[in-house]
Order: sequence, then C-alpha cells, then structure tokens
Amino acid sequence: MKPDHFEVTSACSAVHHILARVGDKWTVLVVNYLGNKSMRFNELKRTINGISQKMLTSTLRGLERDGFVTRTVYPTIPPRVDYELTDLGRDLLVPVRALGDWAIRNEQRVAEARAKFDTSHDGLEQKPPFSQAAE
Repeated sequence: MKPDHFEVTSACSAVHHILARVGDKWTVLVVNYLGNKSMRFNELKRTINGISQKMLTSTLRGLERDGFVTRTVYPTIPPRVDYELTDLGRDLLVPVRALGDWAIRNEQRVAEARAKFDTSHDGLEQKPPFSQAAE
C-alpha cells in the first residue's frame, strides 16, 4: 500500500519525536504491562526480563514527562510508589498492542524472509546496520 501523497511538514517532526519516545522496546513493554494494571517499580522490574534499574527509571521518567504515565507516592515507610497509565497512555496502548498482534501474526513470514535473504547472501561480507566499524 502506497500513501496517496507524502509531503514533509512540521507534523513529520512531531511524529519523529513521539515515535522516538514510544518506539523503543522498553517503552513498548512498560506500556503493555501497565495496560493490565498499575504496578510498583520492583514489580515492573521483575516482570520485564532484562531491563536494568537505570533503564526502567529512565523509561518511566520519560513516559511520565510525556504524559503517558502517572507516578503516585504513598506516605508509608518505606514509601510506596505506583505507576499507571494516564488516559493518553491508554490511547497509546491501542496501537502498541495492534503492532504486537501484527508481529505475532507475521513472525513466521519475517523468519522465512530472513532465512531466504541469509541464504542468498551467504558468503558475502555482512556488516551490522549502522556499523561504526572503521573500514
């Protein structure tokens, strides 16, 4: 499917900035899990395999700054902090889950395309995309 018309506008910049926030793997996972219920920091950290404390903190702060997540601190000892999606975050959950569904439906097709590509390019020097290696 080709777009009918494409023109670079200020909206492109807005799309770029929003996708930079919501397009990384940690944001997608955090939004997806918070879509089920509010969660505490350590509960999120245990649930999201492989995320570091620093990366989870950074991701949650970015989501809070952009209005996707709220952070509620309860005056207990130790303080209890819950994170939950805002209305905007719940709106974001719709395309995030749609993309996840698409990925699941097309996983086999992508695997087949990769295998076909790898076979047809066997023996050719492969460089990772965006490699910074000196040539």
